[in-house]
Amino acid sequence: MTTRRRRGTARRAPTESFPFDPTEVAPRLLAWYGAHGRDLPWRHTRDPYCIWLSEIMLQQTTVAAVIPYYQRFLATFPEVATLAVAPPERVIELWAGLGYYSRARNLHRAAQKVVEEHGGDFPKTVEALAALPGVGRSTAGAIVAIAFDRPAPILDGNVRRVLVRLFAYDGDPRGTLAERALWKWAEALTARERAHDYAQAIMDLGATVCTPRDPGCPDCPLAALCQARRQGLERQLPVARIRKSVPVRRQVALLVEREGFYLVRPRPHEGFLGGLWEFPVADVRADETPLTVAGRLAQELGFSGQKLAVGRLKHAYSHFTLELDLVRIMGRYEERVAEGDWQWQAPGMLVKMPLHGAHRKALERFVLVAASGAVDE
Repeated sequence: MTTRRRRGTARRAPTESFPFDPTEVAPRLLAWYGAHGRDLPWRHTRDPYCIWLSEIMLQQTTVAAVIPYYQRFLATFPEVATLAVAPPERVIELWAGLGYYSRARNLHRAAQKVVEEHGGDFPKTVEALAALPGVGRSTAGAIVAIAFDRPAPILDGNVRRVLVRLFAYDGDPRGTLAERALWKWAEALTARERAHDYAQAIMDLGATVCTPRDPGCPDCPLAALCQARRQGLERQLPVARIRKSVPVRRQVALLVEREGFYLVRPRPHEGFLGGLWEFPVADVRADETPLTVAGRLAQELGFSGQKLAVGRLKHAYSHFTLELDLVRIMGRYEERVAEGDWQWQAPGMLVKMPLHGAHRKALERFVLVAASGAVDE
């Protein structure tokens, strides 16, 4: 009687008994890359600053979304020294819309560290690069390989998927066993020559051919080696992770208007959505209605008046979903309403400012409601 091996247990050592000749991978990939590699803005330079900037922006973001941001950043901060001395608000402003704003704060801190500790020159080792804020092992490897043409394994999301299918790894692709195995496989397959091209080739393969839901196996240069394809598992792997339930958070955002200007403020630079702008906002407790919260918030800010509930919107963040009730208030204002960080801004200016995602949606709704002139108690 045969016993079926449970997933995630007793796997062979990843660099022993390869199911194919590992030396075949790099030549096949490089030949394919020469004909099918993507033409991207950061592919036209070996400047480590540009490579680093693109790699940070590409974390958890699509190439199409990144390109205009990358170009604007370089136009504003053409070298690491100019980024290092930039006001944090300006960095956040240029980043607004890319999401995961800790990346922007880390980008700024890393630029300062490169200038202060490395004289403005990016270090050339994985270890030194990984010591920079926001630079993990895979990002460091990509910079070393692409900017300095030195062999270094990488394991971004696209490469991870390629390796999982290539070796038919049927466990949790983000588990501890997977990390150990995939990094060893990545190291074993990394080309010792043309490291610059190899790193981009394997990332491109995952992005354009070995895609998550519809892998283009007939066009893949590694199809003859791929164990998932051989076993008919190319569409089942990587194994889907069990999704955790996402909590829901409820808040109220207020539109406070005075002579065509809206009340807004920047969030603290450190922490969630740091440096982005927002309308007055408060959490909704279980025993409260949105209009009750709006009244409480208005009183705390120093004004009162008629309130109009103008709808609700949802916005998904990485670790929770926000349900945001929108309330417009018209009435009497005390001078202290604009104390501290609060500012009155025209809608036309707010469109250009780095409002965070949920409040950018709120602005669109508020502008429509303000134009209608409707008010309700």
